[in-house]
Amino acid sequence: MRVSTLICWTILAVAVFLSSKSRAADLTPLAPAPSAVQTPSGWMFTLTPYFWAPDLSGDVGHGRLPPVHIDADFGDLFDHLDFAAMVTGEARYDRYSIFGDIIYTKFSMNASTPRGIVANNVDVDAKSFAGLIGVGYALIDQPNATLDIVGGARIWNVDTSFSLNGGIVGKVLGGFEGGLSQTWVDAMAGLRGNYFFTPEVFATGWGLVGGGGANVDWDVGGGLGYKFNNTISAVAGYRALGVDYDRDNFLFDVVEQGPIVGLTIHF
Repeated sequence: MRVSTLICWTILAVAVFLSSKSRAADLTPLAPAPSAVQTPSGWMFTLTPYFWAPDLSGDVGHGRLPPVHIDADFGDLFDHLDFAAMVTGEARYDRYSIFGDIIYTKFSMNASTPRGIVANNVDVDAKSFAGLIGVGYALIDQPNATLDIVGGARIWNVDTSFSLNGGIVGKVLGGFEGGLSQTWVDAMAGLRGNYFFTPEVFATGWGLVGGGGANVDWDVGGGLGYKFNNTISAVAGYRALGVDYDRDNFLFDVVEQGPIVGLTIHF
């Protein structure tokens, strides 16, 4: 196997591990927080740390290599996770809202190469960031129900470094180091809302679609929540996200889906 081919396959492997972010992006439970506490100024604020455990399926490719189909569950991805931070926040005034989401993940892996001829092993470090900023307007704003129309932008960034050690590369070059960085922005629009069955129990959901850097970018989810008091509420549900990015010799056409849980703090 040539060194350049091995490098490309290393990049593809990194894309698999990055997809649990994802990118994840992309992302966050986008439904508005239920019945936040209003401050004297009229603003309402919420902060929601959350965790998403998706499975992954789709196709990835780089350069002249043919696309590779991927089918991995979250357990496979979690084994290589070093660090993850997922949090979203919202500021709301009357029918208007501003919301944002930050996701950061770091993965590392060490894999042996075929037969150890070109190199004995490959070390990979992958960092990813997904940031979303959006605004919304409540089409329905009732004590037991809200429905917002929303729009915004999501930025994706993947930064990967890798090194080949041992084998021919080690003897001839003393090792090899390289990297790949990819960034793009998508415009997003959709709906989000919630409905209270009782003063404590509520349903929540969202649906967004867009594109720009990617050909298409979509995100849907829903769940059930419980409001413990005016400060704390929790939600658990299911989320599916798809993105089709195919530019600059980089293909990332995947669907992620799995359970999601979050804890909302109102202040």
